[in-house]
Amino acid sequence: MAQQQQALQPSSQVLAVATLFPVGGVLLVLSGLTLTATVIALAAATPLLVIFSPVLVPAALVVALAVAGFLASGAFGLTALSSLSYISVYLRGDAPARAHAAACHLGQGIKEWVQQATSGGMRPEL
Repeated sequence: MAQQQQALQPSSQVLAVATLFPVGGVLLVLSGLTLTATVIALAAATPLLVIFSPVLVPAALVVALAVAGFLASGAFGLTALSSLSYISVYLRGDAPARAHAAACHLGQGIKEWVQQATSGGMRPEL
């Protein structure tokens, strides 16, 4: 079984490389085009930014504060939902049972790993 996995590994690596190189190349070209378009647009918009800066700076500040407010609101909501979920699990009494089950599963896995390492003489896989 281990020999089959080792035999299949090089072909899967070749397939991964053959797939990822073209994708990486396309993404690199797209990022270069995006950078070029951004520099051209910034060069074209710089005179307008200088002319309208007394209006744009306060507007950008308001937009930045609004975005920060929405992000903070979302973070607080996510924190509240996860806290309520934890409290409901704890109040139902599932938390100690789940923790015990996870500890037992981990202990069993470690026990098997140690037995495999000491008896087989082979390097066990985690």
